[in-house]
Amino acid sequence: MKNFLDELNPAQREAVVNFKGPNLIIAGAGSGKTRVLTYRIAYLLQQGVFAGNIMALTFTNKAAKEMKERIVSLVGFENSRYLWMGTFHSIFAKILRSEASKIDFSPKFTIYDTDDSKSLIKAIVKELHFDDKQYKTSEVHNRISMAKNNLVTVANYVNSPIIQEQDLKSQRPQIGKIYSIYQSRLKTSDAMDFDDLLLFTNILFRDNADIAEKYQKHFKYLLVDEYQDTNYAQYLIIKKLCELYQNISVVGDDSQSIYSFRGAKIENILNFKKDYPALKLFKLEQNYRSTKNIVEAANSLINRNRNRIPKKVWSNNEEGDKIKVQKAFTDTEEGFMVANLLKEYKSENNFKFNDFVILYRINAQSRIFEESFRRSAIPYKVYGGLSFYQRKEVKDVIAYLRLVVNHNDDEAFKRIINYPARGIGKTTLEKVESISVTNNMSLWNTISDSKLLQIEVNQGTISRILNFKGLIEHFSEKNTDTDAFELSSYIVSQTGILRNLEADKSQESLNRKQNIEELLNGIKDFCETSLSENPEAKVLLENYLENVSLLTDFDTTDDNEEKDRVALMTVHSAKGLEFNCVFIVGAEHELFPLYFNGVAPENIEEERRLFYVALTRAKKIANISFTENRYRWGKPVTCQPSSFISEIDKEFLDMAIEIDEENKPSSYNDKFNKKDTLLKYEMFKPGIKFNLKEKKLVHLNIAEKTNILLIDKKENINIIEGATVIHNRFGKGIVVRVEGENSNTKALINFDISGEKQLLLKFAKLKVI
Repeated sequence: MKNFLDELNPAQREAVVNFKGPNLIIAGAGSGKTRVLTYRIAYLLQQGVFAGNIMALTFTNKAAKEMKERIVSLVGFENSRYLWMGTFHSIFAKILRSEASKIDFSPKFTIYDTDDSKSLIKAIVKELHFDDKQYKTSEVHNRISMAKNNLVTVANYVNSPIIQEQDLKSQRPQIGKIYSIYQSRLKTSDAMDFDDLLLFTNILFRDNADIAEKYQKHFKYLLVDEYQDTNYAQYLIIKKLCELYQNISVVGDDSQSIYSFRGAKIENILNFKKDYPALKLFKLEQNYRSTKNIVEAANSLINRNRNRIPKKVWSNNEEGDKIKVQKAFTDTEEGFMVANLLKEYKSENNFKFNDFVILYRINAQSRIFEESFRRSAIPYKVYGGLSFYQRKEVKDVIAYLRLVVNHNDDEAFKRIINYPARGIGKTTLEKVESISVTNNMSLWNTISDSKLLQIEVNQGTISRILNFKGLIEHFSEKNTDTDAFELSSYIVSQTGILRNLEADKSQESLNRKQNIEELLNGIKDFCETSLSENPEAKVLLENYLENVSLLTDFDTTDDNEEKDRVALMTVHSAKGLEFNCVFIVGAEHELFPLYFNGVAPENIEEERRLFYVALTRAKKIANISFTENRYRWGKPVTCQPSSFISEIDKEFLDMAIEIDEENKPSSYNDKFNKKDTLLKYEMFKPGIKFNLKEKKLVHLNIAEKTNILLIDKKENINIIEGATVIHNRFGKGIVVRVEGENSNTKALINFDISGEKQLLLKFAKLKVI
């Protein structure tokens, strides 16, 4: 037997050897949480506890597998083989199979994965003749899942006036009916979905006191990983199982509770003492991952939260560099700024590309960095989501653009012929395709021949097809003299894509809308860049599509062939990971913190925890960046830096910029400093100044009427050799030479990031600083 206790620090050792009674182990970021949990189980086995009397619950199969392997290496296979260790779902499935007759299932019941569940829901919606745009599969699935995780059965659901009112407001009043049929179909198929495993375990223990007592006696020691991420259903099962012996040990970090949108309840860990008054509290506060500066910076931020368990995380690692806070003039400049700095760090520190991560708040932000990395020859991989141009809504819009330019693009045709829904179903499309193949014609030419169509398709459907054809032809006519951005915006508006998304107030639809907005921003960016470099050019859809096709054809090497790539991901996807260098991008008001989450104190605190998680992924270097201007629906909007930047003690920051207390946006006062707010939401700290006097918050309705970045023509007289200017794509630069007269005046400008560019001043939209 190995003396593994010698490998632990004093705090870890205390948490391992004190295994009697209820224990709460608060494990700060990078403090060796997994090691403590693993060694605690090994120590129990070493003390003679039978492995079969220990239940250890994790959130991922990977975590369970790694812990099992480590335990075997410490105490041997024979001593640990009977451990009940696994995910909540795998362990409770095992119990349910053993007691299946008590809940009227067979021991061989099937477990439906998410795809199975969604497929069944989709079929039910179709059978009921409900609008599948109104009852989107993923949204209905999420609603049912949330109900089950809160132990709301079908009967509870349909008989709850509050729930019915919520569904009515969301324009989905029949979810209860779908839920009822869904559960009935599962039962007929002798199947449970993932959420049923938690729901039926609760029902089993609630309705069968003898069964509950059997498992309470059997499991003398219960250990739970990532307790801050448990939901209500998991919480109740854990509480029921440890009623007899009270030997429960939970490990977690309230400061990293970031999954409320999945049903996680931070109250479970914050109120642990109320449930178990005799608890022993252990704090793992030594961070082995990050430099002292990063740890202290993260502490100064998270200490702003009211709802937290006090702790002082510290590090014995090197002091490390201060966190660099950088301002870009535009989001495009931010992309190239990060790319250039990343290459500098790689060279200076002998890092590999996989030592870096780009962390953003929402998936739509990935586009800027994907494009800047492609152009900078930096290999990357988007994690936790599709690459920007592979997202459905982006591909849908681009398919419209492709068909407008090329009517014979059959793939684009098939993708959008019935999107948004216009009553042209799959059967009709198959008939059109059959005619097309028989006559060796494109789909477009097929629908253009009404005589051929009449053979297979009824008159009503033909009318709808011709309406679609007329819409595309209308767009094509405009493509002769309308720039790519204006026409793309018009297409998105006229096709009803936006209306379709706006009708659904769900988070998923909001994300899709943000992605379309970001696509239009990219088209706007392309048009302005093209005009700056060639003022006489007409930037039409075909020009943009040629550009974007090169981006989407970028070599996406398989993981097994090339793993040295920069990681791009949301902060949520980065939980549990670590990197030598972290870039936190888009640190702006209403983006991070994300205003979609509202202004309630608990929502702001979760956003702050999310920023804390982002910072604590960094081992050696952390960077924070924000932009002064960001495109929204193709219009430039002035941005303000995230309040979280100024909440970090300035001694830990390397800020070449200043923040001006007087000029914080009025929206902060309106949204975060209301009298009934429990939080004193300090946007800026005294002593940190950032000059925003020339900036005003521009709302979309104002931005539509005026271009705030366009300087008055009289100001062109200030653009002289040696002047420092700002361009809304290329950023800051120095004027090298000015030549020409009047409307033909050109300037050669050496930009900090983009290098030398010759721009025609009447189109350049320069600002002298």
